[in-house]
Amino acid sequence: MADTIRCDLAIAGGGLAGGLIALALARERPELAVVIVEEGDRLGGNHIWSFFDTDVTAHDRWLVEPLVAQSWQGYHVLFPKRRRQLPQTYASVLSERLDPAVRAAIPTDRVLTGRRILAVGPAALVLDDGLRIEAGGVIDTRGAADLSQLDLGWQKFVGRIVRLDQPHRLDRPVVMDATVEQIDGYRFVYLLPMSADTLLIEDTYYSDSPVLDHEAVAARITDYAAHRGWTVAEVEREESGVLPVALGGDFEGYWRSGGNRVAKAGVRAGLFHPTTGYSLPDAIRSAVLIAGLPDLTAPALHDALHAYARNAWESRGFYRLLDRMLFKAAKPMERIGVFERFYGLNAGLIARFYAGKSTALDRVRILTGKPPVPFGRAIAVIRENAK
Repeated sequence: MADTIRCDLAIAGGGLAGGLIALALARERPELAVVIVEEGDRLGGNHIWSFFDTDVTAHDRWLVEPLVAQSWQGYHVLFPKRRRQLPQTYASVLSERLDPAVRAAIPTDRVLTGRRILAVGPAALVLDDGLRIEAGGVIDTRGAADLSQLDLGWQKFVGRIVRLDQPHRLDRPVVMDATVEQIDGYRFVYLLPMSADTLLIEDTYYSDSPVLDHEAVAARITDYAAHRGWTVAEVEREESGVLPVALGGDFEGYWRSGGNRVAKAGVRAGLFHPTTGYSLPDAIRSAVLIAGLPDLTAPALHDALHAYARNAWESRGFYRLLDRMLFKAAKPMERIGVFERFYGLNAGLIARFYAGKSTALDRVRILTGKPPVPFGRAIAVIRENAK
C-alpha cells in the first residue's frame, strides 16, 4: 500500500452527507479525483432516510432519485382527538443503495471502507494504518461534533423492519401514530409499509434525555404489533438512533469543535432540521452546492461551507423557538398536544414547515390561537434571549 494518496478532494466519513457529495461531484465534476473514507464496512451504514417531495427542489432531485426505494402518495397521522390523511408524496431511501451507487460513480480504489481516520486537517487525512491522504481540500462529514455547544432536546427511536404472517393492509405511511401510551416525553409510532406483509415499525420519543432503553423500546414494538393484530414472523432488520433537536446554542463554538478551519457538511456542520432532526434535504442541498463551487481548495471550501451552514442556522431561529416551547414550556406529557394542534393546520403550511420554508404568515398561524401549552410558560420562553 502506498504511504500517501494525493487527490483533489477527500471526504472524511461515508454516511449520507459524504456519499451524496461523492455522487454529486462524480456527475458534475468528473475530472476531479475524489477519495472517500469510511470506518464502517460499507458506505451509508444501516439507515432508512425519508423525505417529503416538497423537501427537495426539482432542480436537486436528480441526486436522490436513484437511491429512492419506495414512494407513496400521501401519509397518515393519528392522535387521540385527530385522524388525518395529508397529500404530500413521501419517499424513502435505503442506505444499502448508497454504497454501490458511489462505487459505480468513482473508481473503487478511491472508496476506502473499514478504515479509521486518526486526524483530519484542512487538506489532509491520516488513517490508523499510516496512510496519508493529501488533498486540495477536505470535507469532514463524520457525524456530530461537540453537541455540548448546543442547547438540545432529543428525538430517539428503535425501528424494526418486520415480516408479518399476514398482510398489514396499510396503503401508505403513518408518520405519527400518537394514540399510544405517552412515555418519556412525546411518544409516537412510525409505520412504513415496505411490501404487502413487511413494514417498518419505529417507536419514537421527543425526550429530555438522550438515554435510549433499547430493550424496553423494542418490547413496546412487539406489544404495538400485537395490539394492531399483527403477528411478527421475522425481524429482518433493526435500526436505532438518537437525533438532536436544537433549542439554541453557540453555532460558532460548535463549528470550531468539529475542527477549526476544516470544511464540514452534514450534522457535523449543524445541517439538520432543528425540530425533526431530518438531515437528508440538507445533505442534498449541500452536495449540489459543493459540486457547483468554482474553488474546492481548502480555504475557499471552508469559507463557502461555513457561510452556508451559518446562514442555515440563522434562518432557522423560528424552529428553535418552537423547540424551546416544546421542551421548556410544555411538560413532557403535554407535548402531544403541541403536535396534535399542529396537524390541524393547513396542509401547505405543514409541508413548508418540514421543508424549513415556513412563511411569515405560517409563523403567525403556528403561534396564534389557543396555545397547546400554558400561556405564561409560553410567553416566558418567547422572551428568552436564546441564540
